[in-house]
Amino acid sequence: MTDPAKPAVPETGVADLGLFGKPLFEDPSARALRRVGVVDVGSNSVRLVVFDGAARSPAYFYNEKIMCALGAGMAETGHLSPEGRARALSAMHRFSALADGMGLSELTVVATAAVRDASDGRAFREDVLRETGLRIWTIDGEEEARLSAQGVLLGWPGAYGLVCDIGGSSMELAEISGGRVGRRVTSNLGPLKLRDIKGGAKAREPYIKETMEQLAEKMGKQRDRLFLVGGSWRAIARIDMIRQGYPLMVLHEYRMTRESVRETVKFIKKSNMEELRLEAGISSGRASLVPFAAEVLSRLVKTFKPKDIAISSYGIREGMLYEQMPQRLRDRDPLIEACRFAEAKDARVPGFGRTLYNFILPLFRSASAPRKRLIKAACLLHDVSWRAHPDYRAEVCFDNATRANMGGIKHAERIYLGLALLHRYSNKRENSRFADLFEMVDEATRRDAEILGKAMRFGAMLWADKDGDLGELRWHPKKKELYLRLAPDMMPLFGEVAEARFNSLAASLEATATVKKARR
Repeated sequence: MTDPAKPAVPETGVADLGLFGKPLFEDPSARALRRVGVVDVGSNSVRLVVFDGAARSPAYFYNEKIMCALGAGMAETGHLSPEGRARALSAMHRFSALADGMGLSELTVVATAAVRDASDGRAFREDVLRETGLRIWTIDGEEEARLSAQGVLLGWPGAYGLVCDIGGSSMELAEISGGRVGRRVTSNLGPLKLRDIKGGAKAREPYIKETMEQLAEKMGKQRDRLFLVGGSWRAIARIDMIRQGYPLMVLHEYRMTRESVRETVKFIKKSNMEELRLEAGISSGRASLVPFAAEVLSRLVKTFKPKDIAISSYGIREGMLYEQMPQRLRDRDPLIEACRFAEAKDARVPGFGRTLYNFILPLFRSASAPRKRLIKAACLLHDVSWRAHPDYRAEVCFDNATRANMGGIKHAERIYLGLALLHRYSNKRENSRFADLFEMVDEATRRDAEILGKAMRFGAMLWADKDGDLGELRWHPKKKELYLRLAPDMMPLFGEVAEARFNSLAASLEATATVKKARR
């Protein structure tokens, strides 16, 4: 859960003030994080991620995962899987070459449970260093928990609750509160290790229960939000979406309840996993671990009884990026920073989003701070899709807003933002192929998004100078009266199309419209 935002204040001058602060993506401390490459050598997969863009809410410039199963069979042999080791070494050769091609000065490489526990883990690290020049840093379980928790904080500033990161050979827990990581523990509840336990489900059940109770004793009561990190959790969330017919297939910020976890675990047990794997788009390697991870999740939820459950696509790799951020960058709103960067990169008049926000804000004086935050985001994004074909621009905007890689935004907020941007380019939304997604928010929210979109649609007609005086909107909701005072320089821009868009905005407000044209 995120702490309530501070009230928004009007923004003036070149710098954004108040809730949003001055943009930092061009600051040297942020620019240093523009192109950062990290490699996570896990028990099940080896992944390269190269971050780029706005450092506080980075885009994934490159993201490649190779399923190596380094930890397969370790319970019996004590050493890394020979086949997995060969595949992982090959992956490191590839990632080193990719990093050179991208011009990265270095790759930060960390290894987790399999490499740290294997008898030949050190020899594997030496092979990688000798053959590729890449140095692998092996981290212990508590450090893995800390970095995963920091990854969650990258997407949810101010979040509090319990972070659970499941890998192939281990499972970590960490508590977060006030932007900081607290207690953290590690365990052997990774699905690769559970799969190797002899005796099947009857043997696994008491082992998982006993281990979970020991973890609960160390962590204490954790009844707030549970953040789930890791590929196996994401696979289970994808299956939960399929079971419930959930229309927005975006895993980050997907919410589950204790009841939905119980029902999905039952659904997994009775389903044909191969058919389910194909429907959910899960790799065969990952799908083979899902039943074991489901057993752990069932016991995790029973033991800690979280208030609600959120899926995080951010984990240890994002935590490694967060580690390099100065605190003033960590404190920033990831959604707003991402939208600012998108505007600076793609809008025709970068900076006009701020002017547009100030112009239409009188329509939303009574809006909550979280809603004003979304209004700000919409204004920053209102022109970034202008290159799309005019016939499809509205739907492109909606699709981008609802599916883009952005942190700090809930699924319902994505729909609101998408609807507002759709109405930035279209008066109507009927007969859209996204109609099932519209139903994820109530009619009042849809109407509010339409008003925002039409306000931006009109305000964009006065686009002349990003720092210019557009005039003033005044809105009297009780009297249902909308007034527009145009600045003198805007008079020539208030033609037939602009007038029609102003009237359309007034109609959405069910208001009478009055235009006061200022004299020069």
